[in-house]
Amino acid sequence: MKIRYFPDTDTLHIALADRISSSSEAINENLVVDFDEQGRPVGLTLEHYSQISDNRSIETLLSVAPRLQPA
Repeated sequence: MKIRYFPDTDTLHIALADRISSSSEAINENLVVDFDEQGRPVGLTLEHYSQISDNRSIETLLSVAPRLQPA
């Protein structure tokens, strides 16, 4: 997972996977979800991030999880 903030556009992008996005769906004016060819989410884009977030910092709390096997 990669989290990037672009101050010039006030956009936060969260890459969930290293797969290519083949389509996107705007959930609302601030949130876009990117999907791969199988319909799995690969990224989230938050527009106008400074206006929708109460925090000026981004904190991550990730534990190491076991590798999941495909169904």
